[in-house]
Amino acid sequence: MAASRNASTPQPKNGRQHKRLSFAKISSPITVPDLLALQTESFDWLVGNDEWKARVAEAAASGRTDVPEKSGLEEIFEEMSPIVDNAGKMQLSFSNPHFDMEKLLSVDICKERSKTYEAPLYVSAEFKNNVTEERKTQTVFMGNFPLMTEKGTFIINGTERVVVSQLVRSPGVYFERTPEKLSDKEVFSARVIPSRGAWLEFEIDKRDQVGVRIDRKRKQSAIVFLKALGLTREDIEREFAGYPSITDAVAKDPIKSKDDALRDIYKKLRPGEQVAAEAARALLDNYYFNPKRYDLAKVGRYKINRKLGLEAPLTASALTVEDVISTIKYLVALHAGDQTIAGHRDGKPVEIRLDVDDIDHFGNRRIRAVGELIQNQVRTGLSRMERTVRERMTTQDIEAITPQTLMNVRPVVAAIKEFFGTSQLSQFMDQNNPLAGITHKRRLSALGPGGLSRERAGVEVRDVHPSHYGRMCPIESPEGPNIGLIGSLATFARINSFGFIETPYRKVINGQVTDDVEYLTASDETDMVIAQANAKLTADKRFADERVLARHGKDGEVERVPAEEVNYMDVSPRQMVSVGTSLIPFLEHDDANRALMGANMQRQAVPLVSTDSPVVGTGMEGYTAIDAGDVVVNQGAGVVKEVSADFVTVAQDDGYERTYYLRKFERSNQGTCYNNRVVVKAGERIEKGEVIADGPSTDNGELALGKNLLVAFMPWEGLNYEDAIILNQNIVKYDTLSSIHIEEFDVDARDTKLGKEEITRDLPNVSQDMLANLDERGIIRIGAEVRPGDILVGKVTPKGETELSAEERLLRAIFNEKSREVRDTSLKVPHGQSGTVIGVKVFDAQEGEDELGSGVNQRVVVYVAQKRKITEGDKLSGRHGNKGVISKILPEEDMPFLADGTPVDIILNPLGVPGRMNFGQVLEIHLGWAAKQGWKIEGAPEWAAELSDDIREVEPGTKVATPVFDGAHEDEIAGLLDSTLPNRDGERLVDSTGKTILYDGRSGEPFPDPVSVGYMYILKLHHLVDDKIHARSTGPYSMITQQPLGGKAQFGGQRFGEMEVWALYAYGAAYA
Repeated sequence: MAASRNASTPQPKNGRQHKRLSFAKISSPITVPDLLALQTESFDWLVGNDEWKARVAEAAASGRTDVPEKSGLEEIFEEMSPIVDNAGKMQLSFSNPHFDMEKLLSVDICKERSKTYEAPLYVSAEFKNNVTEERKTQTVFMGNFPLMTEKGTFIINGTERVVVSQLVRSPGVYFERTPEKLSDKEVFSARVIPSRGAWLEFEIDKRDQVGVRIDRKRKQSAIVFLKALGLTREDIEREFAGYPSITDAVAKDPIKSKDDALRDIYKKLRPGEQVAAEAARALLDNYYFNPKRYDLAKVGRYKINRKLGLEAPLTASALTVEDVISTIKYLVALHAGDQTIAGHRDGKPVEIRLDVDDIDHFGNRRIRAVGELIQNQVRTGLSRMERTVRERMTTQDIEAITPQTLMNVRPVVAAIKEFFGTSQLSQFMDQNNPLAGITHKRRLSALGPGGLSRERAGVEVRDVHPSHYGRMCPIESPEGPNIGLIGSLATFARINSFGFIETPYRKVINGQVTDDVEYLTASDETDMVIAQANAKLTADKRFADERVLARHGKDGEVERVPAEEVNYMDVSPRQMVSVGTSLIPFLEHDDANRALMGANMQRQAVPLVSTDSPVVGTGMEGYTAIDAGDVVVNQGAGVVKEVSADFVTVAQDDGYERTYYLRKFERSNQGTCYNNRVVVKAGERIEKGEVIADGPSTDNGELALGKNLLVAFMPWEGLNYEDAIILNQNIVKYDTLSSIHIEEFDVDARDTKLGKEEITRDLPNVSQDMLANLDERGIIRIGAEVRPGDILVGKVTPKGETELSAEERLLRAIFNEKSREVRDTSLKVPHGQSGTVIGVKVFDAQEGEDELGSGVNQRVVVYVAQKRKITEGDKLSGRHGNKGVISKILPEEDMPFLADGTPVDIILNPLGVPGRMNFGQVLEIHLGWAAKQGWKIEGAPEWAAELSDDIREVEPGTKVATPVFDGAHEDEIAGLLDSTLPNRDGERLVDSTGKTILYDGRSGEPFPDPVSVGYMYILKLHHLVDDKIHARSTGPYSMITQQPLGGKAQFGGQRFGEMEVWALYAYGAAYA
């Protein structure tokens, strides 16, 4: 089941991998963790598989108590047990949920046959007759349960989906202070928010009266509420001595007994109904004190205990009277201006500091990951089932009852299906490239059921908060209405058992930095002083400076503090950013808005025909490619025995042979091409963890989203106005930026009222030319070139029977039905599509293997691939948010060229840099140039003092890494440009300014000023002009207005509106 790279597994080292030399100055005590753990660990907990059991055992051995000891399904079935009938005579309880893995189909078969990757779930159900103590036990089938694949995805009806983790407000108690609109006083309020159930709110208004709101209804006196809970006047005066806002109100309160108080509350909650004290007591109990109706969850109980200084067990999921008293006490103390109140923590009496809560703080927002979201859905299904069980208990004969006869599992199955099929959080996986997939799985969304809505979310919720540091990336977020509501988990962050995000820090003891790593939640961090990862250290790991730049306090204030006051230190400079953002070199020199675009556009890069990893990387490329699961990694050391396009066999050292099957030219969810390419040879020895085959957008096990191109920053004939891009014809000629796109077309042959549809070559009124590429079944042959309107699959549908003339009846009799009335309903290539047929799949309902749905006899799926060369109108971008559209593709001989005759690949507008403040792209081209040329540092110049020895002499074409916030400095790059290896003529074409004289390709004359030239990593984005360009002559019209429909998908027309007409008038073409 779901299993991924273990967090402690070292980063795979590969003999064929590029040796990437790093400019990093800071060493980290831990490596990058498994990037899919957010998904896989949560699902492992839900189903309670072996990986989860191993984690529980490990936690128990190390004395950690934060790992839940029950799996998610066990928890939910225990919570539902027992279901007791109304008379209390019989009960049904559940235990031991388990899966039958024998029936599991493989992932590939599920995709091919449009099935769901699922296993049957069974549970032991025990029926007990409470009168006779008789028990009946059965193992009951609870429906099929979707399982997670190794890559952290689900396959639902043949399509790959991802469940996005949700960011929600944690259950608990929250205190607020709001200024009164009309007076200069402040209103204090407290809210107890459960995981499910009614809210309980207290408020001290401007008259200093304490009120309570039950389930968001009318405000009532809190004194009456306390009396309804069973407190006497003396109890209240004793508990709240010293707080006049309560004691004065008690003295004035006319209500004497508990029953009167209950009746008073009932009257206000349900006005106009007859009140019995018993009904009132039941109402209040059901609201807050009945665990079936009210649930704080463990996390809510934990938060209330921490906030109010209580010691209630975490399993106490309903409210207690003590909770209510402590909440009111905290509120009145806050109102009175007290600093602390007495409480308990970890069994010791402590002074609890009083403070209002910040709802956007990550101590108050938690993650609902996959496991919990599915668990909640199972809970919904089981509570629907509970109703039917109770009904059947009353109607069936008690002697004949068995668990099977009581249970109807349909609501449970329906609830799970509904979640995967229609929930806002179950999304069609973004498979544009490996980074898009891994980012999708690490996404955190504040939207969805129980979350926020776009319209209601204000600026505060969307804003970057100090507690996001190391937990959620401050940069990667969508542009548009969802900005700030959807984020991405930071690189090193993990989720604890309560759902809070933790981030790792190195422990610091008296100014001595240790390699012990501790994970802290945002709440743990508030009282700590935390130094940056780049704080200077001496050789014995003490702070080099007396005062260190550090963050402290709940607002994360940054200031210099004495070294001995520091408690923790960041583990890595890339700790605060997400995976996507950590792939941007020189991020520290880019404006945040442009970095956001850069991080988002990397996900839109199309996998190219030939891949090339970046010359200037950040060192995260290997981790990302391997954890995305799109490269094939060797599981056991051995020798490669056999290599073919479809599989690789490795003879392992332990005597076993393992075969790795490769995926060839498959279609991804986004229509890009998914293809594995072998990088090993037969007879070669490979170790465990080495890369056997690359996937899409990877190069020797490293992420490779684009191409390293020679860039010149200069204007050229106005063709790069407004960020337009000029490209060299060579890029087209050599397929440098070509990509393969695969479209899927399918057709069903169904039963209709008039007879069966038939897939055939025998089509009415169709010329032989149109049928030339169809085989005898009427299906297109593989390898055929198809254009819009060509037939892919011939299909005929019976027409309505009409009265036949005598001649037709005679023909029918002679030719036996051949000339019956059918119409041609063949599958044709849609307008604007073309390509080569690369695959055909035929599914037959008769053969029994394939379930095609009711009334479908045959389904044919045709895959058409097209190779798209780069063309004018396509969108390109760098990694720094520097995007543009190709305006012109110039012949090689017209491009500006260097002094040695090399033409540049691409010309960008220099005006795109200063206004956008993404200066990282300029540093990237300079370092890219130096790395392509190679360098040798002579002597010991001052600028090279911090560089490691292996980076002092570098071969041409060496790939380098400049990690975010810890990369190459400007003076180092300038020094390296001066130290590059000379070319064959003994010249350095680019000096330390990074500029050179370029020559005009058309005239051969030099351009007047030196131009910045270097290598930049350029991505081809999924916004391709071939998908956008559209034309029509006649086509469909709207029934109501008789105007052409709009939009490419509807094959609509272009609207020629008022302004367009005025343009024609302006040119004097009034009668066009």
